[in-house]
Amino acid sequence: MTRLTRRQFVGSTASAAAAVAVTSSLPGRSLRAANANDEINLGFISCGGRAGGLMGQFGKVEGVNIAGLCDVDENRLGAAKQRFPKAQGWADLRELIDSPSIDAVVIATCNHWHCLAAIWAMEAGKDVYVEKPLSHSQWEGRQTVAAARKYNKICQIGTQQRSDPMQAEIKRFLHEEKALGEIQAARVNRYGVRPSIGKRDTPLEIEKNVAYDLWLGPAADEPLYREKLHYDWHWDWNTGSGEMGNWGVHVLDDCRNNIFQDSVALPRRVLGGGGRVVFNDAGETPNVHFAYFDTGSIPVVIGLSNLPSQPGGRKSPSHPGPASGYMAFCEGGRFEGQRGRAAAYDNDGKKIKEFKGNGDVLHQQNFIDAVRARDRSLLNAEVAVGNDSTGWCNLANVAFQAGESFSRELAGEVKLDQWDALLGEMDEHLAAHDLKLDSREIKLSPLLSLDPQTEQFVGSDADVANGLLRRQYRKGYEVPEIV
Repeated sequence: MTRLTRRQFVGSTASAAAAVAVTSSLPGRSLRAANANDEINLGFISCGGRAGGLMGQFGKVEGVNIAGLCDVDENRLGAAKQRFPKAQGWADLRELIDSPSIDAVVIATCNHWHCLAAIWAMEAGKDVYVEKPLSHSQWEGRQTVAAARKYNKICQIGTQQRSDPMQAEIKRFLHEEKALGEIQAARVNRYGVRPSIGKRDTPLEIEKNVAYDLWLGPAADEPLYREKLHYDWHWDWNTGSGEMGNWGVHVLDDCRNNIFQDSVALPRRVLGGGGRVVFNDAGETPNVHFAYFDTGSIPVVIGLSNLPSQPGGRKSPSHPGPASGYMAFCEGGRFEGQRGRAAAYDNDGKKIKEFKGNGDVLHQQNFIDAVRARDRSLLNAEVAVGNDSTGWCNLANVAFQAGESFSRELAGEVKLDQWDALLGEMDEHLAAHDLKLDSREIKLSPLLSLDPQTEQFVGSDADVANGLLRRQYRKGYEVPEIV
């Protein structure tokens, strides 16, 4: 089903639909709602938990009207309609996108829908706020950036920490004042306990209130053996990106922003490993994950775990720095940052400075300001920035998927104190669950080399990894190549 025939199907007449298709696809054209107060009419694609939070945040921005609601689950759509009774509701995102009453869309779907929904929306003349991670695979992220340029649209990524004024203070402290001297290495953490998602003997029966073909969209139609359809899609490679793409994108984005000042788009080499252990559930993505990034300048490692420190426990394993944040190891001490706050320490461990952040609606306001000004340079998390930060997560996931049995010899190719420390912590963490890094459940990739210009792996181990940079799309839901 092509986009044009869909418009013809849902439009009142074929000619009217064609007119919308022609005018809305013109680069730079914005479909402005006829509104005496010049409000910006937002349409929400998905009405789940994250969308609900964004509705509250955008609702606080002056001049924003929540005018459209879309969800394939009629129960979630109905609940959102009760909250916003004046908003028009749809099950099919294409109908919301085609509506001339909607100026911009907020995309808070499963990860596998982010890029296609954003591209369709920009093609139809809408500006886009899309939740992180931008992409489900690296190739489709590049197409989304290309679409924003081709159609001259405002496209913001939901890495909201980018709009916190604290970030500018941190960069001044680290890079202009050089208060801790040169940055020598960086570590990123994401430690947070999550439960098993269960494992059924028979496929999950999809409830009749869900338009499942639309829910699947670009993803393969495969039986589900988890207990719930919603949210736990994160831990299925078909629809999600694991914890690396869920929370890892936030902390890696902070690292790119504050440590590199976005000077490194993608690392030039990556080595990663981990496993989905202990749970014995239907999930596929690792609940223990670790990776090394060679940036050509400051080396970076990331540690991630969804397991408790002890079987049956509620606390995460011990680790240096914040549970969800990043650390810069410097000549004169260390810096620890996380959402809403940060602190600097000298080499004796004495705290020498604290930073406090702002957690209100600045990111949503930033998007609306850029939409009104028709100026993407105003955005704090423009789509190209979001594509790069998402890329680090995608590459870490590719490394895990391309990995084979853990090898201490391979791991030893990285000569870095922070890497050695991280592997030691992981060894202790796994031992508490009667496992070890050498267990057959733990994988490790080779040290994969990336050409940052082509975003393709090169070298003797490239074939398997390159095969994971682009997915197969279901007929009718293909992400287009934008030229």
